Amino acid sequence: MASSMLYVKESLGPDEELIHVGEFHWFYTLNAVLSIFWGIISCIVVLMVAHHVQGNYMGGFFSETFLGQIREVHPMVRLFAFLMFVMGLMRFAQMMIIKVTTEIAITNSRIIYKRGLVARHVGEMSVDRIEGVNVLQGIIGRIFNFGRVMIRGMGVGEVVLPPIDDPIKFRRMIEKARNY
Repeated sequence: MASSMLYVKESLGPDEELIHVGEFHWFYTLNAVLSIFWGIISCIVVLMVAHHVQGNYMGGFFSETFLGQIREVHPMVRLFAFLMFVMGLMRFAQMMIIKVTTEIAITNSRIIYKRGLVARHVGEMSVDRIEGVNVLQGIIGRIFNFGRVMIRGMGVGEVVLPPIDDPIKFRRMIEKARNY
């Protein structure tokens, strides 16, 4: 089960039962962690390129240590490199906040999709009003069993869920809720 599902538990009706909880796939967390990795790589590349360009065009003696080389790079380049690292951290934080504050659930009467930390955005659709359910999976999604689920409702538009674990099972659980 998802971490808390606080909103879903609070919003259940008296005769409503929780059938299934959609969870983010581990690949989502991996992408978040890779944001930090790419921020670090970008930072190092910017510093190395700046040091190389400075050495080729300005001449002079350079330190042998990495920290000494960083100190010799122009302060604006160091700031830019630091910002590349911070952007990776910010992307990681954004993705983790989305993961922690999102609740996806199927009950015997509706589908609930809640997201948001301070501002709350809730999409609910009665299972009786569901017109169709599409599973959107790319090649990597098929290999690692994750994907998006798009739920179309009669007169209420559509809800596209974030990448979840086992979207085929999620679709089956929607069918189960419709037949409940």
